[in-house]
Amino acid sequence: MDVPSISLVCTVRDEADNIAELIDSMLAQSLLPDEIVINDCQSRDATPQIVARYIACGAPIRLVQGGHNIPSGRNNAIRHARGALIACTDAGLRLEPHWLERITAPIRRGDADVVGGFFRPAPRSLFELVLGATNYREAEEIDPARFLPFGKSCAFRREAWERVGGYPEWANHCEDVLFALALKHLGFRFAFAPDALVFFRPRSSLAAFARQYYFYARGDGVAGLWTLRHAVRYATYITAAMLLLASRRHSWTLALIAAGACAYVRDPLWRLRQRAPALDGVSMLRAALLIPVIRLVGDVAKMIGYPVGVVQRLRSASLRRNVVHYRKSVTLQQHDLTDERHTGA
Repeated sequence: MDVPSISLVCTVRDEADNIAELIDSMLAQSLLPDEIVINDCQSRDATPQIVARYIACGAPIRLVQGGHNIPSGRNNAIRHARGALIACTDAGLRLEPHWLERITAPIRRGDADVVGGFFRPAPRSLFELVLGATNYREAEEIDPARFLPFGKSCAFRREAWERVGGYPEWANHCEDVLFALALKHLGFRFAFAPDALVFFRPRSSLAAFARQYYFYARGDGVAGLWTLRHAVRYATYITAAMLLLASRRHSWTLALIAAGACAYVRDPLWRLRQRAPALDGVSMLRAALLIPVIRLVGDVAKMIGYPVGVVQRLRSASLRRNVVHYRKSVTLQQHDLTDERHTGA
């Protein structure tokens, strides 16, 4: 069987502080790509100059420019790529040395058309460690049949990208979810490669984390994604508030709230023990107190962001047309699938 040529692509903007680490990890892969295509999306810092220095030293990189957001930049990189097999990652990451070999293996064997790799937090502080344990699952917690590949760790046949018309450029966020749903709807074969790892640094502050989740949820609102899941979140907090008010008259409601709080922190504490078994007692106590704060901030950010996205869609005729097109071609509401970004990620 002929081995398809592999193009490793990513799109970047203002990544001068981390682009070298990403490129170094690309060049250290056990299976080297036939080419690396980096799309610069209107960087205002030294990002393109850093990439150019690697090219001048003989690295198999092509630097292209174009796009106005992540999906348009990614599409531009793929349009310039020559490979029949596309592997995608993003800036701000570091690839595990066997990432490309493992994420393309199911396609190279002929077993899949689309492969989702996994990701692992690389924290640099206790807050980042706790945030990673709270929001990012272990691979064994994932149901491969329900997992949707992320743009930062995926591979697919070029023909699959062409069939769905590329990543939806009208979606500033959640474009990778829409892309994956479109591929599923057209019957392309998916595989999950949990050992194809990329490492990333979690957000370093509550403010940065809240901003991240606000934009994620706003993107869901724009695209009309996960309506039931967001409705359940609102209902959960309304119910909790009502129980808290009722606790003045009925003591059993406090016990119910306490049980819910324990369930809220159970899985993150388990992950924390898995990832940092040497954590001392004081740090573990601080972590246990941080978990509900992180959960609350993330939920509030999503509850604010989602209706903003819905209003944005309702006010824009072009957005409404794009969403209707995707609903017709992908039948989003018929997929009971899990976007790991919003279920503990």
